[in-house]
Amino acid sequence: MNFFLGEPAIVCALGGELATVRENLFAGLSPGLRSTEAYSPGRPLMVGTAAFEAPAAAALRHRSRNNRLLAAALAALRPRLEPVLAALPPHRVAVVLGTSTSGMEETEQAVAAEAATGALPAGFHLGQQELGSGALFLAEALGVTGPAYTVSTACSSSAKAIASGARLLAAGLADAVIVGGADTLCRFTVAGFAALEAVSPGRSNPFSIHRDGINIGEGAALFLLTRTPAPVRLTGWGEASDGHHVSAPDPQGRGARLAIEAALARAGAGAARRVGYVNLHGTGTRQNDAMESRVVHDLLPGVPSSSTKPLTGHALGAAGAIEAAFCWLALTDPAGRLPPHLYDGATDPELAPLALVAAGTRLGAPPAAAVTTSFAFGGSNAALVLERA
Repeated sequence: MNFFLGEPAIVCALGGELATVRENLFAGLSPGLRSTEAYSPGRPLMVGTAAFEAPAAAALRHRSRNNRLLAAALAALRPRLEPVLAALPPHRVAVVLGTSTSGMEETEQAVAAEAATGALPAGFHLGQQELGSGALFLAEALGVTGPAYTVSTACSSSAKAIASGARLLAAGLADAVIVGGADTLCRFTVAGFAALEAVSPGRSNPFSIHRDGINIGEGAALFLLTRTPAPVRLTGWGEASDGHHVSAPDPQGRGARLAIEAALARAGAGAARRVGYVNLHGTGTRQNDAMESRVVHDLLPGVPSSSTKPLTGHALGAAGAIEAAFCWLALTDPAGRLPPHLYDGATDPELAPLALVAAGTRLGAPPAAAVTTSFAFGGSNAALVLERA
């Protein structure tokens, strides 16, 4: 079956407009990556922040920063949505998103207010924290009544949301699906990763011998997924669960390998040979990079690869969609520019070798296909294959 991804809408540390994101991505520039104590009082940490403007939702239960970020992305996507919405009955349009934070920031503020005053503030609604809020918010904003739900599997959430959207199309349950994800910065997630000793005080340094952890980030990316021809096809997706550990990947990468193999198999014969770029999960943690380098080296040896998390921070539940959007940009760039891999250049000799993309790389023509990987806590693994139409 042919499933097509239209031009994405992206809001992240690289910018809020697609043209700006595109140029900053290929130039290796990140205006939103900065050191701050806002989410870790007394401990400056590098985080990827997104600058955006969007009104609060009309319904109190949907008033969260996460949904305002989605609204900003939706505003950019709307011109491409309108003809589709006009042509289809509302029940034939679905929404599937990924997130891990939803309205956590609003909950943090409400709990702090309750501790100080003894009562939750009047402006707080428990629905703000509901993980499904984003999908319901977009569905209500667009007036569509097809399936609307959220996938929350930590860092694989929005990659799995894209795969879920494809399954809705394949099952005939929808004719168009808005897929993607959003996550926003909050103290809860930063504190959680800090407790695991997994955050870096400086820019993350994936696949370096000096790597010392991740930067948390925020952002959103939305696509319109349909059977109507568009510049990029979603040809493969794979999902696997290794259940090795609640917060550590299987050292051998068994689940990651299964996910990538399944995505390549679904993409059809010769898919591995068509892949000209891999967007790595590349968190900059000791265990993820060791596992991922082994698996990618075995399955896609010599393919230009990069982690874009040193540019965006790790946007957690939104990372899979954002990085799929970066693959979309690489597949449609006439000069064949690829997202660079930013690190200190001190490759860890104990890691399986990868063809990390140098700054300024131009292939002369876009790659035929790209793979993006997403690996999450609890052994939830996902991979997507995108190809030029």
